[in-house]
Amino acid sequence: MIVTSFRDVGYTFDPTPFFTHVTLDNYATAFSTSLGNHLGRALLNSVLIGGVVTIIALLVGTTAAYALARLEFRGKSLIAGAILAASMFPGVALISPLFQLFTDIGWMGTYQALILPSISFVLPLTVYTLASFFREMPWDLEEAARIDGCTRVQAFRRIILPLAAPAVFTTAILAFISSWNEYLISSQLSSDATQPVTVAIASFAGSQPHQEPYTAVMAAGTIVTIPLVILVLVFQRRIVAGLTAGGVKG
Repeated sequence: MIVTSFRDVGYTFDPTPFFTHVTLDNYATAFSTSLGNHLGRALLNSVLIGGVVTIIALLVGTTAAYALARLEFRGKSLIAGAILAASMFPGVALISPLFQLFTDIGWMGTYQALILPSISFVLPLTVYTLASFFREMPWDLEEAARIDGCTRVQAFRRIILPLAAPAVFTTAILAFISSWNEYLISSQLSSDATQPVTVAIASFAGSQPHQEPYTAVMAAGTIVTIPLVILVLVFQRRIVAGLTAGGVKG
C-alpha cells in the first residue's frame, strides 16, 4: 500500500516490490477537492464519530460491565445474553430498517444517524471486555472500601475504576478502531458532509478519467492507517497491560 501510494499512475501495476517512479501527486489527488475527494473533511468526521462513540460506549459499558460482574440482580443472565446476541446480529440486516427509521425522523445524512448504530456495535465489545476484568478483580478491595464508609458507587469510583484504568484504556482504543473502520452502515446513512474516511475513499475519483484511482486510494489508505499505527505504538504498554490485567486471579 505504501509503495503504491508513492508510485506514478502510469506504473500502478508495476510488480516491483520497492519504490519506483516516486511521486507525491497521489497524496495531492487524495486531498483534491476539485476532483471531489474530500479526504480532509472525512478524516475530521471519522475522528468526531469515533470519539463520540468511544466516550459514550465507555460511559455506558463500564457501568454495565461492573453491574454484570459484581452485582446480583434478577434477569442478569438474560441481559448478558441480550448483549451477546446484539453483537452477533448481522449488520446488513439492519440497513433497511435503519434507513426507514432515520428517513421518517429526518436523521438521514446526520452525525447521529452514524453514531447511534456504531454504539450498538461497539458496546457489546466494551461490556464483555471490561466485565471479564471486573470479574477477576479481588473482592477484598471493594469490601475494605465499604467497611471504611464508602457507598458502592464511591467504592467503584475511588477504588475499582482507577485500578481498571489499563483495561478501560485498552477497551477505548479497540472501540475507537472498530468505529473508525466501520463502512457498511455509514455507506448507506451518511451524506457528503458527514461521510467518514471509509466511505470517502470508496468514492474516490482519480486524475485520469475512466480509470480507477488505485494509487490515490493507496495514498488515502496510508494516511488513514498512520494515526492508528502511531496510537498503538505510543500506548502499546498500556494496551498490553490492559489485555493481560484480568488474566490471572489475585
